Amino acid sequence: MRVAVIGAGVIGLSTAQSIYEQYHGQVRPLTIEVYADRFTPLTTSDGAAGFWQPYLYDKGNAEETKWNKETFDYLLSFLHSPDAIKMGIFLQSGYNLCTESAPDPSFKDIVLGFRQLTDRELEMFPGYSHGWFNTALMVEGKSYLPWLMDWLIQRGVKFYDRKINSFQELADSGAQVIINCSGVRSGELQPDPELQPGRGQILKVDAPWIKHWILTHNFTKGTYNSPYIIPGSRLVTVGGVFQLGNWSEMNSSGDHKKIWEEACELEPSLTHARIVEDWTGLRPVRGRVRLERESIQSGPRTIEVIHNYGHGGYGLTIHRGCAQEAARLFGEILKLTRWETKSHL
Repeated sequence: MRVAVIGAGVIGLSTAQSIYEQYHGQVRPLTIEVYADRFTPLTTSDGAAGFWQPYLYDKGNAEETKWNKETFDYLLSFLHSPDAIKMGIFLQSGYNLCTESAPDPSFKDIVLGFRQLTDRELEMFPGYSHGWFNTALMVEGKSYLPWLMDWLIQRGVKFYDRKINSFQELADSGAQVIINCSGVRSGELQPDPELQPGRGQILKVDAPWIKHWILTHNFTKGTYNSPYIIPGSRLVTVGGVFQLGNWSEMNSSGDHKKIWEEACELEPSLTHARIVEDWTGLRPVRGRVRLERESIQSGPRTIEVIHNYGHGGYGLTIHRGCAQEAARLFGEILKLTRWETKSHL
């Protein structure tokens, strides 16, 4: 069976990995191909800070919280592996700060050591009256994506630097199942009025004395529109813009100024940091992740598609849980088409 994955960000690569893990011994032959016009280090996953944290509240979408937890537990299982450093995985503790009282976040039972901030801690952050402290994980895309690609290449997965313009194009070339992990560009393959870009801009700065992440939440300004500071393995990521519907991938001097001034107000020592780079990316924003099967009729032929996109600003946070669910849906297609064969004894 030929499987074509569209997209080589963390969602596409991890979905290819989960399908291989679960089915390479059952389906003979199983050919997995990944098609993309952007590969690491040029994907949105590469530019992200790589901090494991979803939005504060799942708004009743328990399935996504489940996928977030599966991803956290999966990454945590590698923490004491020699591969952890190659994967860009390490623990990081810090503060979520709110400008007003707020319910505990949906992820409070997933992260490590979650607790309310004390009055003494809040005194360190003027303007913030509520918040939490916890330990979470970093999974830096600039390390994790090359590790995933190497893992797949070693197992015979093929990569093609090619923009896919339609599902029909892949079906005509012989693909029997198509996995759509094309992120914010998914609307080009099939109209989706719910999908839109959430433009973000960040600065990477050299500030090795910053040891804790700080995420602020201003419920009037909305998600990601107030400052955040996330120390990585080498550089510190500073951000704070979320512009819905803005397709521009150009760095904005106005956003740069806003991000930097607000970050320096939050952490004044940053005024001594050296700015290393600006980066802009587009989050694939949707009311909820689209993770489902679809059979598309094309003349006499049926094209089997699994959609896995719309992960907003938390693709690295949710990727493994979604990949496992996509692999389960792939199993449904195998049973439906009677492709599944038992591995040889």
